[in-house]
Amino acid sequence: MANLVYKRVSTDQQSTARQNLVLDEAGIEDPIVFEEEAGTSSRLHPLQRPKFGELLKYARPGDTVHISEMFRLVRGNQHILDVLDVLHRDRLALRIHDGAFSAMDLTARHPRTGELLSTVKFMVQTLAAAGELQRDLQRELTYDGLRAAEAKGSKGGRRPAVAAAKTAEVRTAYLEGRSIAALAREHRVSRGAIRTAVADLLPDHTASKEDVPAPELPVTLDMPGKVADYLRTTELEPAERAALDQGVAVRRGQGYTLRVSAVLAVHRQLLARCQPLDGSQGVPAVPAQRKARREYENRVSTLTPKP
Repeated sequence: MANLVYKRVSTDQQSTARQNLVLDEAGIEDPIVFEEEAGTSSRLHPLQRPKFGELLKYARPGDTVHISEMFRLVRGNQHILDVLDVLHRDRLALRIHDGAFSAMDLTARHPRTGELLSTVKFMVQTLAAAGELQRDLQRELTYDGLRAAEAKGSKGGRRPAVAAAKTAEVRTAYLEGRSIAALAREHRVSRGAIRTAVADLLPDHTASKEDVPAPELPVTLDMPGKVADYLRTTELEPAERAALDQGVAVRRGQGYTLRVSAVLAVHRQLLARCQPLDGSQGVPAVPAQRKARREYENRVSTLTPKP
């Protein structure tokens, strides 16, 4: 007859230390342990959990299933009854070593009908309902406490390990050459808490998001059609070409203007590209083109901040 031990924790931040203590004190002989992966949901029906499924496949009639407390295996009333039915079907005993269920033989059946004894069923349902009520009340009280704290201005969460009154002292000592380890020992906090208090003083500190300038927004300007026609024949950078290609033509009499949206830097680059229209570099200027370029220059200049 084998002793099958089942363990489970609800989150990967928890450990089985308490379960180990209870089961070790029980003095189980030659235990065969089945432990769920950390974080296996307690809402999952126990018969659907991988390790408990393996336990049932491994078990043989007459074996005993050991758990530290009932709620390591089940959470709700129906779950308990479902598990007891399966254990009875497979002729397995259940031993709970701590909690309200530890003094009960949950596998006791009527000698003639083979059904779960009515007294056992009643106690199982009553204790399961009481456990659910306790968890619900704890959730409600926690929620009410958080709401009350928020109303008083508390943000909740973990308090800083270095008290606000000590932060200036810690920062001054760090600037004077004290090490993070020494400050942690002196103030009886973790090194991480000291690093948090002096974060902006550390050599590898990078600017926070608040220190980073906001991205430049695009500006829409009307570019004279003669300027646009010239720029389309020149070699442009990808950003300049994209701004030109995405421009919207607006008809004006016999000509047109191109409504271009780009950051100011791109507008300045485009203006520099059409410098030859002004008659520089030994190329004679065409009056209409020179006038168009100067119109565009005036529009870009109005957006340039004055020193």
